[in-house]
Amino acid sequence: MSVDQRSAGSTEQPLLKKIVSASMAGTVVEWYDFFLYATASTIVFNKILLPKMGNEYDAIIAAFLTYAVGFIARPLGGIVFGQIGDRIGRKQTLQITIMLIGAATVLMGCLPTYAQIGIWAPILLVLLRFIQGLALGGEWGGAVLLVAEHAPDAKRAFWSSWPQAAVPLGNVLATVVLWVMTSALSSDAFLVWGWRVAFWLSAIVVIVGYVIRTKIDEAPIFQAAKAELETEKAAGYGVFEVLKRYPRGVLVGMGLRFAENIMYYLVVTFSIVYLGTGLKMNTASILGVIAIAHICHFSIIPVIGRFADRVGRKPVYLAGAILGGTWGFWAFPAFGTKNVFVILLTIIVGLVFHGLMYSGQPAIMAEMFPTRMRYSGVSIAYQVTSIVAGSLAPVFATEWLKATGSWWPTAVYLAAAGVITLIAVLAMRETKGASLHALDAADAARVRGTVPEAGARA
Repeated sequence: MSVDQRSAGSTEQPLLKKIVSASMAGTVVEWYDFFLYATASTIVFNKILLPKMGNEYDAIIAAFLTYAVGFIARPLGGIVFGQIGDRIGRKQTLQITIMLIGAATVLMGCLPTYAQIGIWAPILLVLLRFIQGLALGGEWGGAVLLVAEHAPDAKRAFWSSWPQAAVPLGNVLATVVLWVMTSALSSDAFLVWGWRVAFWLSAIVVIVGYVIRTKIDEAPIFQAAKAELETEKAAGYGVFEVLKRYPRGVLVGMGLRFAENIMYYLVVTFSIVYLGTGLKMNTASILGVIAIAHICHFSIIPVIGRFADRVGRKPVYLAGAILGGTWGFWAFPAFGTKNVFVILLTIIVGLVFHGLMYSGQPAIMAEMFPTRMRYSGVSIAYQVTSIVAGSLAPVFATEWLKATGSWWPTAVYLAAAGVITLIAVLAMRETKGASLHALDAADAARVRGTVPEAGARA
């Protein structure tokens, strides 16, 4: 079998499963660490690592602002590691990112409290959070492309949805660990040392993920593109090249990401604030509900990915944008019942709506950019949006809850985000079954000037 045939979509299934496992292993630990921080922001950091605030909402907002630092770092990580990944390879880049985020998370668990070292506690927290976000900014693009570039053209959305499914799996681990700690320990013991154990445990998963990733190879299509870059001087790579030649792809990718990213952090992060601080529900019960919802989210993502291969990327994403925009208007009244079953069902449905957008993202974005700049393209489109979307969504929602006591501004905010993403979906072209080799060939022809420049195509 030729290299061209293999990379076009004939990678043997046992090998593909091994690649998926390697991609997921790292993504699980990356998101275990990332979500651990998100949850700890609402129940720990606002109490022991930050100075005292005027009220509990102000303390949570301050903690969320340190959380947002990681999102600010993610585009920088996407640029830095996108350049590295497009030049030297996806595998080596992913080995760097997993070690960085693991080290930052373990060190978070070692931080002295504000009472012990004063202002240095939040300063060190923000520094480690920046490193964590930098690494995560480079992780996502490499993890999904490692799979997408090996996957068959006709099944790319299904196979590349598995790294996406690893995100809720990592979140499940983080939620379960915190749930066990909050259930087994007294409130004082949890705040003194219990939360730290959850951060230290990430070291085990980091080591396992790193070892697994040493045993995989780059996709043949990337190896061919790398060889061509070394001989074709006119063909560049990296963020400036992708912005020059594929600006529409970047903009459409950002629009697709907007509502999905906002919705996720409202459903899984702000819900904890609304239920715990707003409705005064028990923390352990909330974490138990979130953990079960994450398991359902993990289960549904590959199913939706397979569906996107059958009916197309656009109709599935369109349904997610429309349905997701409605969630806030009925979810918060459902939360108000304080019925655990109703709350669980509400969060699960929200994550299903989210999955309609989230599952197909790796395939859609991989099919927007040629191999020589794909890592940079998908990373920029995915990570830059996080600054104005996911990072601020819990901050805005908590501020509105404090100022008005109402969920209405948050529901309207999510609906408006859905409209933006709806426009992006209508602007994108359907790429179901697209050949990455054909995309590379068309790109090479444009670079050589044999066809009109079409760099604005998504």
